[in-house]
Amino acid sequence: MELADLYRRSVEGWTARVETIPADRWDAPTPCTDWTVRDLVNHVTGEDAWTVPLMRGATIAEVGNTLDGDLLGDKPTDTALRHAGDAMDVVAEKLPTGGKVHLSYGDEDMDEYIYQLSADHLMHAWDLAAATGGDTTFDTDLVEGVGAWFAGREEMYRSAGVIGPRVEAGGDPQSDLIGRAGRDPAWTPPQR
Repeated sequence: MELADLYRRSVEGWTARVETIPADRWDAPTPCTDWTVRDLVNHVTGEDAWTVPLMRGATIAEVGNTLDGDLLGDKPTDTALRHAGDAMDVVAEKLPTGGKVHLSYGDEDMDEYIYQLSADHLMHAWDLAAATGGDTTFDTDLVEGVGAWFAGREEMYRSAGVIGPRVEAGGDPQSDLIGRAGRDPAWTPPQR
């Protein structure tokens, strides 16, 4: 799958799950143990908000703290969808040009950054769906594309503390990817 398609489809999968968050689930726990549903959506919305200036060549210092804190406001779904749409637009525009983006750890190839964002959207879409009772099944092409990229980075992410210990899930490629990303594919929200 082309990288532009992988990214677009991973973001579309994310937004489809954001659109179906039940009103009473925004404070619910997620597989990301430190985050509620709202925290999780704010995190990905922040990623989307950062994508626009970074893809246009801005540095972390130039953006500063303008994207810190709660970005969701009173209309969290609308805000998340707007930022996702803006991010998809800038990626469609800038990805074909290639080049570098200026990330917190240094300059990175634009393609690598977009793979990172694709993986983040896919995994957090699973987190969100698991937390809200949504659809946790993903397109096999997305799982395959992200999984192939992630295979070469799993240990680096784990050693940096970005993901937890591997959960041996066994079985299908999606469960394997979720387990490799430090999540239990059988996770369900605690009973209320």
